[in-house]
Amino acid sequence: MPRLLAPSQAWLFGRGVDLAVFAGSALVAVGLVLAAPGLGVVDETPPWAWVLLVVGVDVAHVWSTLLRTYADGEELRRRPGLYTAAPLAAYLLGVFAWSQSPGLFWRLFAYTALFHFIRQQYGWVALYGRKARASSTERALDAAAIYAATLGPVVWWHAHLPRAFWWFVEEDFLAGLPTWVGTAALAVQGGVLAMWAGFQGARAVRGEGLQVGKVLLVLATAVTWFGGIVLARDDFSFTVMNVLLHGVPYFALLLRYARGRLAEGGYGALAPVVRAGAPAVLGVLVVLALGEEWLWDGLVWHERPRLFGESGLVLPTDVLALVVPLLALPQATHYLLDAFIWKPGREPALLVRLGWAPRGAMAEGSKAGTSGDSPVTPPRPAS
Repeated sequence: MPRLLAPSQAWLFGRGVDLAVFAGSALVAVGLVLAAPGLGVVDETPPWAWVLLVVGVDVAHVWSTLLRTYADGEELRRRPGLYTAAPLAAYLLGVFAWSQSPGLFWRLFAYTALFHFIRQQYGWVALYGRKARASSTERALDAAAIYAATLGPVVWWHAHLPRAFWWFVEEDFLAGLPTWVGTAALAVQGGVLAMWAGFQGARAVRGEGLQVGKVLLVLATAVTWFGGIVLARDDFSFTVMNVLLHGVPYFALLLRYARGRLAEGGYGALAPVVRAGAPAVLGVLVVLALGEEWLWDGLVWHERPRLFGESGLVLPTDVLALVVPLLALPQATHYLLDAFIWKPGREPALLVRLGWAPRGAMAEGSKAGTSGDSPVTPPRPAS
């Protein structure tokens, strides 16, 4: 009888965590969308869902990048140029874009976020491939499946604008694609995913087993992106499907990393907070996220007076050119840094801190230098 599980490395974080953060996130998202009528959700995302999903998951996960970067003094001293240049470049580009037009700023920001979301899903599947020592053929098929699962609905979305939802603001994506292009994109998506599923089925029939976590990740990605873009008819459905699968696994990654870094004596004065565990860390991140959203609402949006109060401030356009890129800086910096901070080929200690390599690997990696290729391309993600 064929084995269901691959002989080794069927999971990334572990069976329970993988099921919770990947399959569980997708199931919760689908469940919330199906339960929306009973929850009193009509079209727009209600306040409770906005606080829970946008603030508590999406914005908070952006701030969790601090655990890998600015909250670690040793890491700052190791790469001061990167941690100075990234926010500076993001801010200056944002000011320039806004000075050209607010529409250009939001369009640039939306497409950067979209790229980041897609690359994060690819990063997860690449990590699974590395742990399983997958063949080059399987890695290529995995990558094709993830890109099909994400880009297919995105192209379809561009061919059916406007929709009842948008990424950041109205008209942040470019309209104008013919509808047949969207249909063709979904057809290509279906073909690629069918090919990938056939490969996985053949593996199981041959008795090689399945890397179940990876399979669930690809399926979860396909379900949430198709459901949240093609099937969605309101902002709530899009938000639920968009946020959970992106933010929750990233929390798991950062908490795992923080635990490994803490074991080395990292974080200095912040160590007690990290040592207190996930509830304390997540609590701090939510407070930071609420603070950011309070500033956004008081200075720019003025949409949630019941939650944040009325500021009465109406900033002139030239001031907004400086303020909006500054408020967007946590997200923009998160997007940029994620392209650099998850490269274990250049930093052997990273895999050790994540628990994916023994402690001795750190010393061996230091002796070997950085001549080897990077073994993974982990998450690059969020808004």
